[in-house]
Amino acid sequence: MTNAEILAHIDHTNLKQDAKWEDIAQLCEEALQYHTASVCIPPYWVKRAKAEYPALNVCTVIGFPLGYQPASVKLFETAEAVSDGAGEIDMVINVSALKNGDDDTVLDEIRAVRSACPEQILKVIVETCCLTQDEKVRVCRLVSEGGADYIKTSTGFGSAGAELDDIALFRANIADSVKIKAAGGIRTREQMEAFLAAGCDRIGSSAARILFDGV
Repeated sequence: MTNAEILAHIDHTNLKQDAKWEDIAQLCEEALQYHTASVCIPPYWVKRAKAEYPALNVCTVIGFPLGYQPASVKLFETAEAVSDGAGEIDMVINVSALKNGDDDTVLDEIRAVRSACPEQILKVIVETCCLTQDEKVRVCRLVSEGGADYIKTSTGFGSAGAELDDIALFRANIADSVKIKAAGGIRTREQMEAFLAAGCDRIGSSAARILFDGV
């Protein structure tokens, strides 16, 4: 793959707690210049980013990074993000509920967030580093039944990030309509290409600048 082809699958990301506007503005300008799939930024910056860069596809995070907020909070966050101009929503599941065997709560929450962003792309972050193999299989079913567009491996804030073995597991257990986003710890060109070759459609990374040369 060329660098430009990889960049077309990158969610150019800055979710740092201390990100300033100049950091976000640089990210947005780079995304437009190098044609990344989106920028993924904190909810606080969505409205300003969309106002100053109206052509930009803006992604933001919901229930981030731990996911154990009540569903009503995630719904409010989603509505705000959509109102502010987000075109893509990356929500964190309630991992505690999944691990407690409360699959209905996880499914209901995904469906509710889906209903709150019907015209936006919905990616569901499952935080694979916290899950057993059985839980990963179960969550593939829940993400599929919930109507999400993507299953996403990780927040990047957990104890580990994306693993190629999990992409194969996802591919075998998600619905045909669901795509895969890998995120967390993907910092080299070789890793990006490997995850795309394994079946990912998106890569969440804060290291896209390594691909800018020659584009």
